[in-house]
Amino acid sequence: MMNFTRLLKSAGDWSVLRSVFFVLFLLGAGAVSAQEIKISGTVLAKDNNMPLPMANVVVKGGKGVSTDIDGKYEISAKSTDVLVFSYIGYQEIEEPINGRTSIDVSLNPDANTLNDVIVVGYTTARKQDLTGAVGVVDVANSKKTITYDVAKMLQGQVAGVTVQSSGEPGGFVNIQIRGASSFTNNNPVYVVDGIILDAPFDLAPSDIESMSILKDASATAIYGVRGAAGVVLITTKKGKAGKLKVSVNSLVGFQNVTRKWDVTDREGYQKITNAAVANNNEGLIPGNDPSSPSYISDVDTNWQDEAFRTGRIENQQFNVSGGSESATFSMNIDHYKNSSYFNTPQDYERYSTNLNVTGKLGRFKYGAKVAYTQSNKNSFYEYLVGGSPIIHLLQAIPTMPVYDPNRLGGYGGADNATQRAITLNVIGFNNLNKQVGDRDRFVANAWGEYEIIKGLRYTFRVSADHLSYGNRTFVPPSDLGWYYITTNDEASLDVDNGTVQRTIVDNMLNYDITLDKHKVAAFVGLVNERNDSYRHYSRGVGFVPGEIAQLQYADSQSAGEYETVETRKSFVAHLDYSYDDRYFLTGNFRQDRTSLFREDINTGNFYSVSGAWKINNDVKLPDWWDGLKLRAGYGTAGNNAISVYKFSPTVNAFSSYDFNNVLAPGTATQSILDPDISWETTNTVNAALEMGFFKNKLQVTAEYFVKTSDDILIDLPLPSSTGSLGNLITTNGAKMRNKGWEFTAGWQDRDNAFKWGVSGNVSLIDNEVLAIKDNYPVSLGVSRTEVGRSAGEIYAWEVEGIFQSQEEINQHAVQPNAVPGDIKFRDVNGDGQITDNDRTFQGRTIPKYTYGVNFNADWKNIDFSFFFQGSGGNKIYNGTYNALMIEGLVNHHTDALNFWTPENTDTNVPRPDYLEKNQNARTSSRFIQSGNYLKLQNIELGYTLPLLTKVIEKARVYVSGQNMFVITKFKGYDPDFRQPNSTNPGQAVLNRGFEYGSFPNPRTIVFGVNLNF
Repeated sequence: MMNFTRLLKSAGDWSVLRSVFFVLFLLGAGAVSAQEIKISGTVLAKDNNMPLPMANVVVKGGKGVSTDIDGKYEISAKSTDVLVFSYIGYQEIEEPINGRTSIDVSLNPDANTLNDVIVVGYTTARKQDLTGAVGVVDVANSKKTITYDVAKMLQGQVAGVTVQSSGEPGGFVNIQIRGASSFTNNNPVYVVDGIILDAPFDLAPSDIESMSILKDASATAIYGVRGAAGVVLITTKKGKAGKLKVSVNSLVGFQNVTRKWDVTDREGYQKITNAAVANNNEGLIPGNDPSSPSYISDVDTNWQDEAFRTGRIENQQFNVSGGSESATFSMNIDHYKNSSYFNTPQDYERYSTNLNVTGKLGRFKYGAKVAYTQSNKNSFYEYLVGGSPIIHLLQAIPTMPVYDPNRLGGYGGADNATQRAITLNVIGFNNLNKQVGDRDRFVANAWGEYEIIKGLRYTFRVSADHLSYGNRTFVPPSDLGWYYITTNDEASLDVDNGTVQRTIVDNMLNYDITLDKHKVAAFVGLVNERNDSYRHYSRGVGFVPGEIAQLQYADSQSAGEYETVETRKSFVAHLDYSYDDRYFLTGNFRQDRTSLFREDINTGNFYSVSGAWKINNDVKLPDWWDGLKLRAGYGTAGNNAISVYKFSPTVNAFSSYDFNNVLAPGTATQSILDPDISWETTNTVNAALEMGFFKNKLQVTAEYFVKTSDDILIDLPLPSSTGSLGNLITTNGAKMRNKGWEFTAGWQDRDNAFKWGVSGNVSLIDNEVLAIKDNYPVSLGVSRTEVGRSAGEIYAWEVEGIFQSQEEINQHAVQPNAVPGDIKFRDVNGDGQITDNDRTFQGRTIPKYTYGVNFNADWKNIDFSFFFQGSGGNKIYNGTYNALMIEGLVNHHTDALNFWTPENTDTNVPRPDYLEKNQNARTSSRFIQSGNYLKLQNIELGYTLPLLTKVIEKARVYVSGQNMFVITKFKGYDPDFRQPNSTNPGQAVLNRGFEYGSFPNPRTIVFGVNLNF
């Protein structure tokens, strides 16, 4: 005490004491402030005021918790800390605690997608961390395209993706990613919830939650022999922890064909046809001769008006989802029906169900998927394989009635003596002949993942895809005109049933680790696959009118069956490395061993490497410039799209031979195949620059790629030394390259009452065939594929004009049988004769550029959007126009009314000649047109109803229009077409520009409602 008194005295006054007490006070206050307090609250979604379960609440720079199913949380923190609230799809916000014990927040929907987690093949990654070319589909925008097929939804949505389709209900859709890489199959592989599917049209679009497209080999190499044509990754809806959610969506639409061909009526038809006969010095056909008792003047059928009606489209969808933090589920039920706009029973209907279950028990995670689809399609029946009902419709003569009760079947037809035309009543033909297909598809998988130690996980997955199908084609006795009579002996029933099953078993080992600024994620795995197919087909011939269409009632029956097995074993490996959110490196490797090829050459190795640099994390950018990333990659992928046993020739062991009148047993080769056949390989080099501006409201990507495909399978003629003249053999004999640019830009402004966004993409592509074995040119239809040019260019004669006199004919290169009024073709090689050697390349059929533009806006309860899409820089050979300009005995285009006569010489239409002695309608520049078009693919206006009930979370009604108008110089229904009856997707490359009776894409007006409970 004395020492303390002396200390105070030595201070001279109380100032020292006051200072000591002040320091002690500060230390005490600091101790108090260092104590943690409990903060609680609720996290809501600002757009609908609903709780957000499993939202992240983190002390900035420290620990964190997740909200419960009601969006509530509780966390301990210092009163001076800052809480960070985040949720996928919503903007992150920060809230200083400032001593508060209760903090409620509402999160705004996030228009910035950079933090979205993207599926990239056996793994996931943040969009901003991607190193390969991965196109992310805006599912909300793509779903505005009402369709039965997922592939159609992709049209114009992602740069570098080209889609060709038709208006046929349930028809096939062609899709190419960054151009053609094969002459056999360019359709990408689809991976739905980890299940590999070759065709997605059994999948209900309403059930899709996200889609991403792997476009270059640096991303697709992990899929090996399936990756060359690209990969479409699809995830379906999953349940989320929280309250039970129910959604009901329903729509009804009406379809009409608004663009029609200008074909002649009765008077125009008879005028041209009479001239075609008279120009051959023949008497007029009685039905077209006004002086004949058989003259037809009371029938004038407009076949397009008779055939096209208002079609109907319906789609109902029901989804229920929910769960807890330990288990979630989502169940989707979908019904889709498209009643044809064609006056025939060609409809398509599908029922789909899908159930997804996920859960977690400690270190063990699990999940399962069960989906079932049943569909029925009434297909158009073709008189000849490769024909087109649309061509038959347009060429149908107007003097033929639709209905005729005096003919067997009740439909009209042409008479040989009266009309002479070989013309088909396609309405009657497709109402009498039935071609029905049924599909039952069951898709399922189950997986389990166990965390062995922190960061090390083992995953086991088994998946199965089982398809059962049945097709029935019945052609009863009928009379549709003199050329189209089916007798009792010709009446037939074909029944084709089968199953296809794919089973895949995956064993994967994943390891993730973070060491300071280093992050590593890797996995290795084994994949075993087996594909089984079985087909049984039966045919019955001989039915009387009205007889039951079953095989046992046929006069004769025949049957056969076919079975195949394909196996594949694969090893996969993947590595992701990043440093300090600046530098990223990705590597992939896959080894495939398949039974499709000879055993000693059935193994292929595919690999890729790619990297990225977030320049903005190394270099100081202006405040308005948020992101700058450079990425590049190289990789290889394969394509094994060939049928089984293609390398193994077949023999007939019962081929006997006559030696001096003695029958000796022998064996004969039935087919000559290439035993060295193997897969195609595609190498891709890719580089891109990604930029973000103005708080990432504006995002821009520019990308360059070179995609080279080698060992392309192609049909080439066999050498004469094999003794097989004129036959073809499939072999690895071609090389092709696609290179180009892709540009994507998007702006999203969601900060104000009026929220809007616009995005667009442009793809520029150049295709070149680099090599074909022996430099052999490949001709198909109106096209030719040759080294040094793009695939499938139009190859035709060039028209110089019309011969006006015999003197002009004499001075021109020899065209046998030409007379004044006939087409004059150019003598290209100058040999003085018009022959096949005078055909020339008339234009590329692969578009040089494709593009799409999406716009969306909403204000208060009103939302509006539209989508434009188009392409250009390509030519189309208008085969339909060609068929209507033959000027023969079938119907004509109205352009043919301006045909050449000695009095009408100022025309480009030749004289009619039904015998076609000069071949005026041969493949020529007359029928080549621009393929450029701009289409308003979709426009939609919606209104969200203000509701006072807590049961209905959201109620929205909308009206939309699809395929509203097209701007084009193309004559015909639509420059956006798919060749009918092209069962081989490779035909879309070698004969891509040939339009011949494709089904028109109808204009569709849709009324719909969305309900969330």
